[in-house]
Amino acid sequence: MKNKPSIDPSTIKFLFDLSRHNDRVWFADNRSRYEEARDNFARFVQAVIDEIVEFDPILKGLEAKSCIFRINRDIRFTHDKSVYKTNFGAFMVRGGKKSADRFPGYYLHIEPGQSFISGGAYIPPAPWLNAIREEIAENGDTLVKIISSKEYKRYFTGLEGEKLKLPPRGYSKDHPHIELIKMKSFLPEKSLTDDEVIDPEFFTLVTGAFRAMKPVIDFLTTTR
Repeated sequence: MKNKPSIDPSTIKFLFDLSRHNDRVWFADNRSRYEEARDNFARFVQAVIDEIVEFDPILKGLEAKSCIFRINRDIRFTHDKSVYKTNFGAFMVRGGKKSADRFPGYYLHIEPGQSFISGGAYIPPAPWLNAIREEIAENGDTLVKIISSKEYKRYFTGLEGEKLKLPPRGYSKDHPHIELIKMKSFLPEKSLTDDEVIDPEFFTLVTGAFRAMKPVIDFLTTTR
């Protein structure tokens, strides 16, 4: 790919400014900046999807617009009345972001000072979570081998996610993979600096990380 897709510095700057002026009047005055930043992110996400398809064909035909989350916040049931999110996020998964509770996928989060690459399964519903735990109980060595591999560790350290304090019902505290079984989410995660996000090689970093994540996606997919 001669001209690699990139995140423009103006996209990060817009999100930074939005975090300082999170109100409808400022947003309306800066709508053109928002649209430019949104479109930049959407083009980048589409290019990432097209690259993922090379090693995960199940995403073929997926469009960025079905993966990107709205910038408007739902403020009905929260004390924080900030109108807008100060990030762009996309969950690349079969069926788009609405399928996040059904299938594992790939997640990209762009936010000044808090960007990260992630994926896997975030708080899966009970039937899926139980199936993942059963798979770990029977084939946990496979998952350990994946997250211990040189390629995986090039980008990630283990799996992130909340964890139960005690083993779930039916599992012994002495099970060799009990710490993985106790997890409630299964998330490869890599933090990113702003400099990494706007680097011309960011596309290579993101797609490389997602390629390294693919065996985890496959493991979680076997439980669906």
